[in-house]
Amino acid sequence: MWTGIIINIDPVMLRIGYFELRWYSFAIILGVIAAMFVAARDARKAGLPSEEIYYLLPWALAAGLLGARLFHVIDYWVYYMRYPLQIMAIQQGGLAIWGAMAGGIIAVIIYARVRRIPVLRLFDVLVPALLVAQIIGRAGCIINGDSPGSMTDLPWAFIYLNLDAVVPEGLYGVPTHPYPVYEMLWNGLVLGFLLAIRRRFKTDGMMFLSYLILYSVGRFGLSFVRIEDIVFLGLRQAQVIAVITVLVAVALFAFLGAKANKAAELAEIAATDEAGESQEPGDKQDA
Repeated sequence: MWTGIIINIDPVMLRIGYFELRWYSFAIILGVIAAMFVAARDARKAGLPSEEIYYLLPWALAAGLLGARLFHVIDYWVYYMRYPLQIMAIQQGGLAIWGAMAGGIIAVIIYARVRRIPVLRLFDVLVPALLVAQIIGRAGCIINGDSPGSMTDLPWAFIYLNLDAVVPEGLYGVPTHPYPVYEMLWNGLVLGFLLAIRRRFKTDGMMFLSYLILYSVGRFGLSFVRIEDIVFLGLRQAQVIAVITVLVAVALFAFLGAKANKAAELAEIAATDEAGESQEPGDKQDA
């Protein structure tokens, strides 16, 4: 007899005629709303107009959804080759966070350039909002069943019994790792850590790069308990992307740190020279 936490909730929250609202969609909506308010608050603290967050939101959301779905379809290409009409069934779940990041990053860069906003500062402002949205969004995955882990005999395993849950064939009634909960916990730790050290970053962009590094490290490790196809050297697609992301983010972090240190040194030299020049007239008068 299997032991674990039974998930037997209908993934569809509300049905009105042909309209369906899933818990998954509802969680995403809540995540977007929460992220909007968090980002607007942090924008004001960073000296950016909070209105820019509201103007940015629809563009970043559209680009993020497009990227998220595209990455998911590529990751499960064999399935969607068999059921091509399911590619557009976004309401049923299946949004890849890496794709959402890629689409969102492109949208933010373009928007910041057009609006003449410091792009690195804008990225830093969005970090807490992104993590809040990810945590809330993953809560919807718990009911939807679209991000199951691998089989396990741990007492906190999830066992999906509702046949409308988006669980791969063969995993109904089988205890699996509660992957969404693992990622929610990791993202919560990352959020708390970054908020605690955010004042220590020397220049714009470091907080965002730290987020990319920490999330990638967590995603790499947690992907070992997910059911995903192996794509390269025994690694899953998400893990390959995580490795690439860490390497690029670490290099950029080092570059920004070196640039900030150089700027600080030049400012110190300039201040010393200015102080010396201001003392010269007085020195000559004393002589």
